[in-house]
This record gives sequence, structure tokens and C-alpha cells, in this order.
Amino acid sequence: MCVWNKIWIICTALLCLNASNSVAQTSDLVSKTAFRVCADPASYPMSDRHENGYENKLAALIAARLELPVQYTWYPMSTGFIRKTLWANKCDVVIGYAQGHEMVLNTNHYLTSVYTLITPKNSILTGVDSLSDDRLKGKKIGIIARSPPATHMVRYGLLADAKAYRLFIDSRHESPNLDMLNDLNSGEIDAAILWGPIGGPLVKKKFPDFTITPLIKETQAPRLFFRITMGVRQGEKVWVRKLNSLIRRNKKEINALLNDAGVPLMNDMGTGLIAEQN
Repeated sequence: MCVWNKIWIICTALLCLNASNSVAQTSDLVSKTAFRVCADPASYPMSDRHENGYENKLAALIAARLELPVQYTWYPMSTGFIRKTLWANKCDVVIGYAQGHEMVLNTNHYLTSVYTLITPKNSILTGVDSLSDDRLKGKKIGIIARSPPATHMVRYGLLADAKAYRLFIDSRHESPNLDMLNDLNSGEIDAAILWGPIGGPLVKKKFPDFTITPLIKETQAPRLFFRITMGVRQGEKVWVRKLNSLIRRNKKEINALLNDAGVPLMNDMGTGLIAEQN
């Protein structure tokens, strides 16, 4: 046998052994005494240190089904979040993670939602459900910089008149989503575009004179709807199967929780609402 073949076989065996040990060790990291969650302490309406966000309520629901207490590690959702929390074994799950992200092992999705257009109820823009609508021409629209709808705004010539808000922030000190809605309330902008699970609950809680319209008629890339999962460490397949089972068996309660919060819930393909919002 060629010496290089021997070396390759030995190295491959060692890699497989290390991978097997890594998976076993990773699975052992999941706490048996608490439902350990890492979350942003200042990301309302999703999560906050006072546990008022709907992700906090979802964590409480899952913990109750596991018959465990919730234990939080708070860290701002910024660069290094996963590395300094989940990977550092400070928690076993991150509630609210986009499907398909390679930094985590995703559970099955527990919600599908979409970007929305938010306007005053008496606005001529009320009911606009596509960024190609001519009524948006020349209007000052609030948009989170570099978010998916910004690409569509460029395509339709809307970005020149837009007001951009920062994407990368420390949520403990800045709140561009709330700033945008306050600007809409004062007349600084004519409409706001926000991710539905952020905009919907904020409007329901703080801005009753606004209306929300899901942007469900965009046919070109990038898509504006996304499936949201829970994120766990790579390799934790037993843990992710347990969470998948809990998500499936408690789907009705989860939908009711999200609907009560004001999250616009879409079908899996993002083509329509599955629950009427209050």
C-alpha cells in the first residue's frame, strides 16, 4: 500500500473519531436542570431583560412543556453573538433564528412572516402591498439600510427619496425600528417598511393609528418572507429533535401567542396570512 494512502486512511480515521467525540461532547452540553436561553436584553418586541417580548413568552411555553425553569444569558444581538453565547456553552438555544443559517443547527420553523408597509390609517398609501405600486413614487419611505426590501426600492426608483436607518446597532443604545415609527408619527416620513415580527407588535402596542400591510406580491428576488426557527449548536441532533417535537405539538399555542403579540403570520410559502391579526 502506498505510504500516502496509509497516511490518508489514518488521518481520515482520526478525523472521524474526533468528529464523533465532538458530537458526543456537544450533546452533553445541553442542561438537564434549566431551559437555557441566550437573548438580546433590549430587543423588544422580540425579547428584553424584563421578559416582555414574545420570544420570552415562547421560551416560557417551551420551558413549561419541558418542566424546567428558564435561565437567561443576556447579550446584544451583534457581531459575535453566537460565538460568545451558544458556542461558549452559556445557553442551549437561541429563540428566533432565520432558517438555513450555517452558524447554528436550525429547528423546524415555528413562524413564517414577511416585511410590511406601515402607514397612517388615513394615508393614500394604506393597503399598498407591493413596492412596485405607483403610489409610492416620490414618497419618503423609511427603510432599514441593507435589508431585503431596499433592493426592491432600488429597482423601482424609490431609494433616492427614502430615509435610511442603521442596520447594525447595539440595541441597548439605539432603536432604529422605533425611531422610524416615531418619524412616521411626526410626519417626517410617509411610510415605513419593517420586518413584520418587529413592526406588527410595535404598531399594536404603541401606534394604534397605524395600519400594517404585508408585502406579499413581490415576485422578484430577494424574497421578503422568511421562516424563523430556534438555533442550537451544530451536532445536537437529539436536542433539535426534541425541540421539533415540542414545536409541532404546541403549534396552536405558539400561533396564538404570536398572533396575540401582533406578528403577521404567513403560510409557509409567504403567499398569504394564516391568521387574522387583532
